[in-house]
Amino acid sequence: MQLISTDKAPVPAGHYSQGVVHNGVVYVAGQLAIVPGQKEHQVGSIGEQTEQTLRNVQAILQAADSDLDRVLQMTIYVSDISLWGEVNAAYVRVMGNHKPARAVVPVKDLHYGYQIEIQAIAATGRA
Repeated sequence: MQLISTDKAPVPAGHYSQGVVHNGVVYVAGQLAIVPGQKEHQVGSIGEQTEQTLRNVQAILQAADSDLDRVLQMTIYVSDISLWGEVNAAYVRVMGNHKPARAVVPVKDLHYGYQIEIQAIAATGRA
């Protein structure tokens, strides 16, 4: 098992790793739209939040010898299901033609006022 850590994604705010690799699979912890290295939390639109969150996921994947095109499954937590159309539009812009398995889970409040959190499971390497 290998723990993944990169300064290109937000520093964990609790007792967890950004990602863990085991048997050729990387498990990415839930990510918010925090801009790495930025201390202030500027929430922005749901589209901006979705794109930043996916960039954070991507940074962790890349640190684990993976990328968004290797994602097997994503779980998206959204604080208001009425935002889903905007979330999905931003998701398509970033993910392109790649369509991993996906779950959308409506939740109450997320940390720092963010409206979306994403976790992912992906294959590592290029085999």
